Amino acid sequence: MDLNQVFNTPHPAIGVIHLLPLPTSPRWQGNLNAVVARAEQEAAALASGGVDGLIVENFFDAPFTKGRVDPAVISAMSLVVQQLQPLVTLPIGINVLRNDARSALAIAACTGARFIRVNVLTGVMATDQGLIEGQADEIMRYRRQLGTEVAVLADVLVKHARPLGSPNLTTAVQETIQRGLADGVILSGWATGSPPSLEDLELAKAAAGDTPTFIGSGADWENIPKLIQAADGVIVSSSLKRRGQIEQSIDPVRVGRFVESMQRGLAARLELPQNRSVPIHS
Repeated sequence: MDLNQVFNTPHPAIGVIHLLPLPTSPRWQGNLNAVVARAEQEAAALASGGVDGLIVENFFDAPFTKGRVDPAVISAMSLVVQQLQPLVTLPIGINVLRNDARSALAIAACTGARFIRVNVLTGVMATDQGLIEGQADEIMRYRRQLGTEVAVLADVLVKHARPLGSPNLTTAVQETIQRGLADGVILSGWATGSPPSLEDLELAKAAAGDTPTFIGSGADWENIPKLIQAADGVIVSSSLKRRGQIEQSIDPVRVGRFVESMQRGLAARLELPQNRSVPIHS
């Protein structure tokens, strides 16, 4: 995956738009216009703050299904993406929670979104939705059938889950790329808002080689200068919300502060000795 080609930078900051509850979800309020309006507000806030890309996800549809989502969810998310495209020029990605990568690919292929996020592409994870099995074979074949070049970013040992058996981060990263054919890998902490350790990021990046490695949770303006030393990009949302509260909307001031802090970290990274043991993608 060429990050420069997709995001116009080798080190993108990707902001997440948490959609309000969608049709058929337990907290659906019956007003799709309100969902679209909130998404437009957050897209504008993220773009004005300086992020390099967006992910649209059905975050407030919890509790999630571990399999296919209802067709109404797919329709609503497609509509939201179409409404956002004239508003911002940033590349848009799709994440259909909990793990409906097939629907995410369909939305992306039909709307022109550039990438999707998949929580479990390979392996088996024990989650609050039950056991989720990766379906890389189905997803990659479906992408081929659709004739699309939508990139697949896959979580490794995803948050809010535990792997069956003894986890080995290096092996998980390598199998996600080599056997799952992921275009990029994502490393998170144990839950939403929890960052991965720098040591785990370094291990993941070393295992991924030239495949982009993203920070998937817990990044804020205080820790991003350190974490970005061992990653190619970051996916961020919680720390960008007003007052740092997950149910609030995106605050453009917090976005700008985060982006500035990340840029300082990248500038410091360029000054590191060239004999650093962790390979750096550029």
